[in-house]
Formats: sequence, structure tokens, C-alpha cells
Amino acid sequence: MRIMAIGAMTVLLLAAAACGRDDTRRAAEDDAPPVPAPAVTTDRPESPTLVAVKRRGRLNCGVHQGLVGFAHTDNRGQWRGFDADFCRAMAAAILGDAEAVRFVPLSASDRFAALDEGRIDVLWRNSSWTMSRDAGEGFVFAGVNYYDGQGFLVRRSLSLNSATELNGARVCVQAGSTAQANADDFFRSRGIPYRPVVLPTEEAARDAYGREDCDALSADISALAASRAVLADSQAHTILSDVVSKEPLGPVVRAGDDRWADVVRWTLNAVILAEELGVTQGNVEAQAKDARDPRIRRLLGAEGDFGAMLGLSKTWAKDAVSVVGNYGEIFDRNLGSQSPLDLARGLNAQWNGRPPGLIYGLPIR
Repeated sequence: MRIMAIGAMTVLLLAAAACGRDDTRRAAEDDAPPVPAPAVTTDRPESPTLVAVKRRGRLNCGVHQGLVGFAHTDNRGQWRGFDADFCRAMAAAILGDAEAVRFVPLSASDRFAALDEGRIDVLWRNSSWTMSRDAGEGFVFAGVNYYDGQGFLVRRSLSLNSATELNGARVCVQAGSTAQANADDFFRSRGIPYRPVVLPTEEAARDAYGREDCDALSADISALAASRAVLADSQAHTILSDVVSKEPLGPVVRAGDDRWADVVRWTLNAVILAEELGVTQGNVEAQAKDARDPRIRRLLGAEGDFGAMLGLSKTWAKDAVSVVGNYGEIFDRNLGSQSPLDLARGLNAQWNGRPPGLIYGLPIR
């Protein structure tokens, strides 16, 4: 019994000593200075595109000619929409002025030529990231700002449940986009005959559908929602449940200017990360002053100088969020519950949302 008592006493003494060491260690950690930010490397060659944008004091941003929700002019001639807001976010991040943007409306057929010829600095025009465009034509996609898929818009009076019922139907598609190839793949793989009606622009395809020159309109589902919203009787039309392709939409830049691609990529990422961390247009100033979360402090320039890696100011991300808000605010205002389209977040929800989506903020550290 005496031996057991001595053993028990020894265990208690050792445990007490360990607790004392833990308390001392925690106290030391609490008093320790914050972990320093990583050294900033700025000896990479300057981006010629960024230099040109700063010199002219304006960003030339390629957008859609007029797609409700993505890029369109309001009754005062002001550009509005999801993609237009990303143009403003970039102007704010680079120049500190969200209005220092020249919006360049482009059709599907001339958008990449405009980029290649230098008429625009960046293309924010609901363009699908494909292998032929990226590896074949040599353009660089700097990220994905909207995950979409191609579908079919039809009249409710046809009482269709699936696109597989469009046997022999006339299907309007836009030239110069992935829509025609995707529709052909869908019908051909199922052995379903159809008649493509190819129009030069999205507007022309929508108008042809409105005149009943075709039985269905096929395009990205977000574009179909926009088309339905402007038809004379929007409730007379429905988007079928079939999703026949993957359409990751995102900003595009010319190849050969990696640092400019970084500016575009990280501006997009900044507004995505802002939503994940709870930083909004309304609280960004307070967060920049008072936040204790090191992730927020790095994002908003209160800790470290990550902007220097891009050739931008310390507050580049804060400046972007201040003018357009975070990703969720941009989405809701232009495409979601606060817009005529009223699209669900779906795949465009944050990765940790309920339910989760594919939007994932890369770490700034």
C-alpha cells in the first residue's frame, strides 16, 4: 500500500510540474511578438501592361455589349453588372479610383482579337475557359468568377420536360461562342436530329427566339436567365433542367505578361476571400483598423505589404472591396436575390457554405 501511495504522489507531482510548464509556455506565447510577414520579392520584371495602365491612368476593360446581370448600361448610360463590377474592382486596386475604367463592349467573335491587338488590357466578358483558348490560342485565364453550364430556354406552351424531347427542333445559338459546338455534341451523342439556327450575336439569337424563328434558345444558363428577363412575357418561358456542358467563366489576359495575370488573379481572389472572412463593403474600414485575425489584416494591408508583390499599394485589396464589396455582395446585387435574375448561388457558393459551392479563396500569406 505504501508503494502504491508513493507512486500516486509521484504522478501527481509530475502532472503539476507539466501543468506549470504549459502555463509558462502559454504565457510566453501570449507575450510573443506576432510572426513577421514573409519577405516581399519585388525584383521580378515589371508588368508592361500594368505600367501602361498606370501611365494612362485608366483601365481598358472588355465587356459584353449588353447582357443583363453581367454587363449593360442603365438608363443613365452607366455600366452595370457582375463583370463591370470586377472591372471597377481592378481600377480601384490599381489606380485607387473605381471610375478610372473605359468599358469596351465586344461581341463574342471579336473579343479575343481585341485582347490580342491590345485594344483592351483585360477581358471580363463571360468567357469560358477551354483548352483551345488557353493552350491552343495562347491566352491566359486568370481564374474563374462564375461557374456556369449551357442549357435550353423554351416556351412553356410546348410542355417539354427535357431537351431530349427537342427532336427535329430549331435551336438558336450564337456564332463565335461554345454554344453551337456544345449543342451539336449534345444532340449528336444522343442521335437526336435538330436544326441549328446560328445568329451573329446573343441579342440576335434572343430576338429570333422571341419571333419564334426557333423552338429553343441554347446558351449559358445565366445568359438564358438574362434573356428571359427581357422577353415580353418572361413567365411564358422556362429553362429546362438539362445542363449540357461545363462553362467556367473568367477573366482573360494576353500571354507573356505573368505579373499582369497575377494582378487580375489576386484582385478576383481578394473579393472572394473577403466574403469568406466576413469583410464587407460596409465594415471594411473598421476591419482594416480593428481586426485581430491575421488573415484579415494581411488582406487589408494592416500587416505585411503583399501589394508590393503585384506592383500595387498596401491597401489594394481594401480599395477594391471598399467600392464593390465582397464576392457575395457583387453576386447578390447583379445576379442573385437583389437582381431581376434572382439566380441561386449554386456552384458559386463559397466552399464552406451551406450547401457548399466551388468558390474558394486562395490564402494571402
